Amino acid sequence: MTGASDVRDRPYPLDDDLGWMLGIVFRGYVRAAEHALTDFPGGPRGYQVLTAAINGPARNQGTIAEELGIDRTVLTYLIDDLERPGFVARRADPADRRSRLVDVTDAGRGAWEQRRRALRQVESHLLGALAPAESATLRALLQRVACSAQAVDPLRDLCEVVAQVPPDPATPVPSRSATAPQPGRQAPADRARRRGTD
Repeated sequence: MTGASDVRDRPYPLDDDLGWMLGIVFRGYVRAAEHALTDFPGGPRGYQVLTAAINGPARNQGTIAEELGIDRTVLTYLIDDLERPGFVARRADPADRRSRLVDVTDAGRGAWEQRRRALRQVESHLLGALAPAESATLRALLQRVACSAQAVDPLRDLCEVVAQVPPDPATPVPSRSATAPQPGRQAPADRARRRGTD
């Protein structure tokens, strides 16, 4: 007969689910990053735009929007936010007068470096369970996966990506009643906390 300790040691189905793991890490990062960037123009998205603009030669808004997977209209507002405090400046593209290049100013570089240090502290805290070598390995692997995914399928329309996933015939379509919490069912986080305290 299976004992209670055997059940407790058995991994919960979500514990090795990539989406669940990424979601937990992502939510933790977003909460801390929003705190670190609370008064930054455009918040975390504005910081990402500045990061994209600060690396490499000046690029036009369309290229930055495509790299970040941000709608061009939204990007325009974010660049407006960064332009007000003088972090970036727009100029006409000599190769295409209809296009605008985004240049980062000295003030923008200074602000970016300051916030980058704060976000490095956030990252170190988030990866605190890892040894320095493990943290470096994780960063390298995530970079490889992210660059590969972006190259194969640039972030243009994530809805289209989801629609291309074929349904699993063995998985029944959940009804509305099936989405309600079931008595005695523990959430993954509750199970994780319970395992940690047992």
